[in-house]
Amino acid sequence: MKRAAALFAAVLLAGAAAPALAEPPPAPDRPLTDPAQEARARALFGDIRCVVCQHESIADSPAGIAADLRGLVREQIAAGKTDDEIKADLLRRYGDYVLFQPPLRIGTWLLWFGPFALAAGAGVVLVLRARRRGTGEAAPLTSEEERALAALTADDENA
Repeated sequence: MKRAAALFAAVLLAGAAAPALAEPPPAPDRPLTDPAQEARARALFGDIRCVVCQHESIADSPAGIAADLRGLVREQIAAGKTDDEIKADLLRRYGDYVLFQPPLRIGTWLLWFGPFALAAGAGVVLVLRARRRGTGEAAPLTSEEERALAALTADDENA
């Protein structure tokens, strides 16, 4: 009974502590005053992946890091940086994963062409297996195998 009460207390305590461990909501976004710059920022938000969320852009992500990245992009646009400079800075900080379309270079060839190479390899294997299967003939049974087969079929007829 004491063990059950201790377990219940531990679960209750863990449940009470969970809100304290949750990430606080991000500060509200402050759009740029120039509408052209804000449109540029929003276009960039769609190209940048949230480093916490999988397959979600920073425009759609509620994570705090996404809000920080949106603020960083807006700051750099206001400072006069080009889109390529902003992307290069993000690549330097977070790596190729931060962009939905990473740059094509030697380090990312596998990422870009790996699925096609894998599909081509699977196709070659399937074609070779199909050709091999069609040309092979069954080996004739040995006299011992014929006797065993006859015994098995005789057992089936008697049953």
